[in-house]
Amino acid sequence: MLNRRHLRIKVLQMLYAYYNDTESNDIKQAEEKLLSSVNRIYDLYAYLLLSFPLLKKIALNKQEERKKKLRPSKEDLYPNLKFVENRIITLLENSKELNDLSALRNINWDNDSKKDMFRKIFIEIEKSEAFFEHMNNEENDFEADRVFLIQLFKTEIANSPLMYDFFEDEDIQWMDDIDLACSMVIKSIKASSDKKFSIMPLYKTNDDEKDFICTLLKETIKRDAENEKMIETLVQNWEFERIAKMDVLLLKMAITELQTFETIPTKVSINEYIEISKFYSTPKSNVFINGILDKSVNLLSKENKINKSGRGLIQ
Repeated sequence: MLNRRHLRIKVLQMLYAYYNDTESNDIKQAEEKLLSSVNRIYDLYAYLLLSFPLLKKIALNKQEERKKKLRPSKEDLYPNLKFVENRIITLLENSKELNDLSALRNINWDNDSKKDMFRKIFIEIEKSEAFFEHMNNEENDFEADRVFLIQLFKTEIANSPLMYDFFEDEDIQWMDDIDLACSMVIKSIKASSDKKFSIMPLYKTNDDEKDFICTLLKETIKRDAENEKMIETLVQNWEFERIAKMDVLLLKMAITELQTFETIPTKVSINEYIEISKFYSTPKSNVFINGILDKSVNLLSKENKINKSGRGLIQ
């Protein structure tokens, strides 16, 4: 499920693309691209969930191949079934929600190159400590299946270089989204029961997350000139052209958010953009942005442009 920080990052990415597109300045088109980019996170989530049933099929195929050896061992003839009988994988395999989502969004691992990638991943899984310990212990209940699957996902699937390469080729922005999608997978596994595996919604029910990102995008673009003028006023001993472009974008977004969203506390907005700057701008950007935003709050408050509904939200 999406969180506000990640949504701000998606808006930041779209604004960066918008201001660097010399051919189009269509706000409506930028909004559509933003929503499409956010929705693509759900595709990533679906891909990750669908990896488990495919790994089961590969494991079953390997077991059948081993039985056909010229001189099969007892282990080949009577393989350990703990992985292929994992209860959560079976729930995923039979999940109407997941199968419908796969069909609707055309998300699957069906072609030969994708299957070959998973054969290589399964070879590494069989060598892993998590797999060995699970296959050789005597625990065999739903909770043991859950604990094992989460551990396997964290160590061998979510961190697989092959998966990273695939996702990067599919959508470069997925490199920023993969941690969120992985956390959604883990939450889904933890929330599953022995009767049903439920797919998480992308947005919270009855929430305003979609309105939040669309408004933040459109208002930041509309207020561009006045935000830029304010930043130039607040930046002392600095030439505007020397400020990192990403810093300027973050400041424009933050100043817009401070004035636009009455229910988001001032301190929350400032802290969010400081944290985002640590990953998406220069090493000293967080200190710079903190200083400028403190000044902007003072200026906007004097001009009565920050109006928060709710006790203590100005802080």
